[in-house]
Amino acid sequence: MKRYVAFLRGVNVGGKNTIPMKELKKRFEELGFKEVKTYLNSGNALFSSSDSAERCTDKIESMMRSCFGFAIPVLCMPKEALEDILQNAPAWWGGADKEIYDNLIFIMPPAAFSDVLHEIGEPKEGLERIEHYRNAIFWSFDRKEYRKTNWWSKTASARIGGKLTIRTANTVRKLAGM
Repeated sequence: MKRYVAFLRGVNVGGKNTIPMKELKKRFEELGFKEVKTYLNSGNALFSSSDSAERCTDKIESMMRSCFGFAIPVLCMPKEALEDILQNAPAWWGGADKEIYDNLIFIMPPAAFSDVLHEIGEPKEGLERIEHYRNAIFWSFDRKEYRKTNWWSKTASARIGGKLTIRTANTVRKLAGM
């Protein structure tokens, strides 16, 4: 069995797509997944399965439609892949500076970094930074100036936004350590 991390996009955000994590855990177990754990109330789950990441994604997306009545994008990846991404974080990302907000943007296939950059554009110099690694983008910005950044408004409103799911540095580190 392989250990996976699942990121469910748009769960429990702004009162939409509400799912209690206890119920989500139960539904994952009903899919045959083992050692299921959820983290926070934002659609993060860890589990073990002998299925491929793609098959796990298909099962979860189907279950979300049938059990909860809404279609949401899901990204499943082996836990080792998340650990690899974090091991390749740029030095400027995820530091102790509380004035900087550090996120990890996951790109859901078949979208690619070039698609994201083409649609959202370059980050605003001096206000935000990005660095791409595999299917992830390290993104940091000044908390006080976030409204002036290029990426803040566009990651949610751009067409490509439906192929992205974002987590904080602390959240992905916690998931990798679970």
